This record gives sequence, C-alpha cells and structure tokens, in this order.
Amino acid sequence: MVPGWTKHGDGKTLAPGEVVRPDERLSWPRMVGFGAQHVVAMFGATFVFPLVMGLDPNVAIMFSGIGTILFLLIVKGRVPSYLGTSASFVGGVLAIRALFGGDTPAVDAIVTGAILVAGLVLALVGAAIHFLGVQIIHRIFPPVVTGAVVMLIGFGLAYVVADVYWPQDRWIALITMSVTFVIIVLFKGFVGRIGILLGLVIGFLLSWGADRVFGPVTPYDAAGAALAPRPRVNFDAVAQADWIGLPDMHFPDVRFSAVLLVLPAVIALVAENIGHVKAVGEMTRTDVDPYIGRAVAGDGVATALASSFGGSPTTTYAENIGVMAATRVYSTAAYYIAAIIAILFGLCPKFGALVAATPGGVLGGITVILYGMIGLLGAKIWIENRVDFSDPVNLVPIGAGIILAIGPVKHMISGEFTLEGIALGTIVVVVGYHVLRAIAGGRNDGAGPQAPETRREATS
Repeated sequence: MVPGWTKHGDGKTLAPGEVVRPDERLSWPRMVGFGAQHVVAMFGATFVFPLVMGLDPNVAIMFSGIGTILFLLIVKGRVPSYLGTSASFVGGVLAIRALFGGDTPAVDAIVTGAILVAGLVLALVGAAIHFLGVQIIHRIFPPVVTGAVVMLIGFGLAYVVADVYWPQDRWIALITMSVTFVIIVLFKGFVGRIGILLGLVIGFLLSWGADRVFGPVTPYDAAGAALAPRPRVNFDAVAQADWIGLPDMHFPDVRFSAVLLVLPAVIALVAENIGHVKAVGEMTRTDVDPYIGRAVAGDGVATALASSFGGSPTTTYAENIGVMAATRVYSTAAYYIAAIIAILFGLCPKFGALVAATPGGVLGGITVILYGMIGLLGAKIWIENRVDFSDPVNLVPIGAGIILAIGPVKHMISGEFTLEGIALGTIVVVVGYHVLRAIAGGRNDGAGPQAPETRREATS
C-alpha cells in the first residue's frame, strides 16, 4: 500500500472532540513536529535497551525507523504504531552472554542469531493469528500465563542490577534512580513520559561532574571485591567516531541453545502487541481485530530484519501510543516522519559512541526502574483479568516459575546445555499450567470467576 493522507480540516487546528485519523494529516510543518515528538518518546528505551544487551544503539535506532516503515506497510496503515527496542529479550540475551563468554563480536553474532529466529517465530505466530483468529492465542496463553511471563521477564533481571550495574558506581546509581523517580512522579504529561531519558541524561552529567570533583570511581564485582579505579565517563571513542557513516553492523550466528533462551520473549511480545493494537483501536474508534495478526507478524518481520544486520529486537511502543492519546493525532504520516528521523540518527556514528559511553552506575539507576516496571506489568494483566489465585492451578506453577526466573536457577540438561532463569521459569509456567489444568479437568481458563468477558473472548 502506498501511503497517502487527506488533509484534516484546514490542516492547522482541531475542534473539540475531533481527532486526526490514521489516513489524515495536518499541515506538513505540523506533522514534522508531531513526528519529532514520537522520536523523543521512543528514544530513551530504544537506545537504553541495546546498551543493556550489549548491542549497538546506532543500529537499533536506525532499524527502529526501518522496522516502523515496514510495520506500517504490513498493517496497511490501519494501526499507527512505532517499533522501538524490546525489553523482553534482555534476560535471554544476558543469559546467552553468560553461556557463551561475554561481550565479544562472536557472542554478539550468537545473540542476534537467536533474536533472528525469535523474530521469525513471532512472524509465524502473527500469520497463525491472522488466519486462525486471535482466540487461538488466548487459549494457549490465557491471562494468568501471559501475566506470569511478563512478570518473570522483568523480575528475572534483578540480578543484572545487583551484580553488574549497581556495583560499578553505587552512589551515582542511587542518585540517578532517585532523580528519575521525582521526574516521573512530579511532572505530568510529556516530561513525565520521557522521565527515563531525562534521568539518564542527568545521571550522565552527574557522572561527568563527579569525575572532575571526586576523581575516578572504584567499582566492585558481584562478590563485593574492589576493582581498579577508573573514570566514570570516557569520551575517547566519541572523539574517534565519524559524524556520518554506517553503524557497526554484523551478521548473525544461529545456535540452538541460544535460541531457546530468548524464545520466552515471544510470548510477551504477542501479549504486548495485542494489547497495544487494541488500545489503538479504542482510541481511533475502529475495529482493528482483523489487523492484529498483521501487527504481530509485522513486528516479527521487523525484528528478524534488524537482527540480520546486528540490530535489536523490536516491539510496538506504549510511549508513542501515549503521545497519540495526548495530541489526538493518530496520523501514520507522523510515524513515517519519525522513522526517517531515526534512520538519520542511526547514520551518525559519533552519536552512537556518545550513547555507548553511558556509565554503568547510571544504567544501574535506570534499569532498576525499567525492570521493576516490566515485572509489574504482569501484575497489571492479572488485575485487569481478575485472575483467581485461590485456585492452585493458577497459583502453583506461576509461583514456581517466577522464583526460578528471579533466582536465577540453573538446571543442567546436558554437559553443554543448561536451562536457567527466564527460559526455565517460562517453561515451568506454560507447561505446568496446561498440564495441571488438564489434570484438574479443564475447570479453569486462567481468569477468576468474575471475569466472564475474558472467558468469552478466550473461547469465542
């Protein structure tokens, strides 16, 4: 489908109660402004999560733009959304790095190879939803299971904060976390929505100032042993980087053992995409159910394409949905503009080097918030669907799976393959729930007795 938009009214103003629909636009200068807002809204998480996963933020930014354009074409312009970096893969990626030996180029290729396969699986799931109907997903992943997977993905990353980032600079981590708290809670509207980004910038500046006032920091390892002092901020790579050029891309290396560690993220992405698409449908007052499968498939294709060149996995972004709700401008033109701006950012290696210079202590203060928020989104799914935890079919496998993820518990399958943390917890949640439900006679669909609307949706 070739994009085309009808000018809304005079292209300048919106009357009370009016909205700019996906196939409409305001004047182009105004649309450029709305597109820039979407760039700012997606920017914080889209470059923070590649940093956390050890991937190139420039590649992630560039392919978020390419992926967004591809997504809009696949959904025929009916679902305005931006595809930014997904947080759901962080746990699996860190497990891959622990299994294969850290942050080397060879391990980077294994990471993106695993993400590539997960993206293809997600695309196939989207195709299945499109042809079989969205109810098939509700049967396999009812709210109790989906909420548990989202929760264990977030809380299963607690050890990363405790063992990796926080010990690098404890006071900067604490200050960054506290400042971000205040920004998110004190400021409403747009400033509050980019609180994570602002907290990161403030933490970066504080680290730079601390180097000049207090000198190098003494980091600690996971066991609490002091390491050699070092500067918090190092701009050497920024000075050496070019202003214009292609980012540092690489081709993936597919390993089966690595693929298993990231596949649980597919469940979270399916739930996330469906929720976001339905939210867009409610805001635009249109029936988007026929496009849910296309949206999931579009995200999978974008993830597979990005990881083919060393990029990060993608997902539809709630941050940008919030911008649409605040502005009442749902035009896909704004997303095409945002995508083009993101691609241009990706073609500036100096920008990528600046992002990569973010101190570990700052990431500690930011990730403790991000991971906690991801985990609590799982609880939100349970609450909204009135999941009944008085039923042991819900309580037992879910509780066990979450503890296995938070541990993270390691379970050796063979001498060369170990399931651990998020992957192990997800398997216990999904398999355990369905086995116990079958034993109990299928009396439960994952929601409580006061959720008839959920049961109708899951069995229609």
